[in-house]
Amino acid sequence: MRFKDKTVIVTGAAGGIGSAIAGRFAAEGARVVITDVNAEGAEATAAAIPGSRALASDISQPEGCRAIIENVIATEGAIDVLCNNAGINRRGNLLALTPEDWRLSFAINVDAMFHLCQAALPHMIAAGGGAIVNTASQWGLHPAPNHIAYNVTKAAVASFTQNLARDYAPDKIRVNAVCPGEIHTPMLEAGVRRAGRTIADLDRLVPFGRIGKPEEVAALVAFLASDEAAFMCGSLVEITGAQAVA
Repeated sequence: MRFKDKTVIVTGAAGGIGSAIAGRFAAEGARVVITDVNAEGAEATAAAIPGSRALASDISQPEGCRAIIENVIATEGAIDVLCNNAGINRRGNLLALTPEDWRLSFAINVDAMFHLCQAALPHMIAAGGGAIVNTASQWGLHPAPNHIAYNVTKAAVASFTQNLARDYAPDKIRVNAVCPGEIHTPMLEAGVRRAGRTIADLDRLVPFGRIGKPEEVAALVAFLASDEAAFMCGSLVEITGAQAVA
């Protein structure tokens, strides 16, 4: 119960890693606000996680980000943990991408994080501190081929994390990021099917013997947000099963 009576926001929480993060925080006593552009998915996830509620919003728009923070402050009175987890993956090399692929990748993976943090930080500072955990990627640190939009935006998440941590550590706001490798999510399954491969094919590439589980990333996120990680600030923590980038 490390998060008893704490308020936690998780973006992109209608499924995959986000829903696992929401479930982990709720299991440890938090009041969890599940946000996603997919209203039906957010409601279904919240219905399955006691101690959570859904809040549908389009974070590709600045006003959608601000609406989340305003709603949570109005209803809960505080934001103890912000998990910027939402993300999209537009696959392809530069010549395969459209300008809209590039724009939307930045809008969701990077710009939303900027707007959410900018709206939440004053409340965290006034409260004497808080924790922000961002979902970057192993590919943001070590680029994989033919994923330039995803790789570049996740590299930006990593840099944003370290810059924000350095600026607001004096205010006792800890900012860290998880950098997952291959994790078994619906987004990964869709990519595997498009490539004509199987999950078993990916398992064989990982020295640990299998790809990761969303619940394992969620456990790391919860640790980074907890008082047990009190001196971790500006860390980019890879969780990959020792897999090098393919």
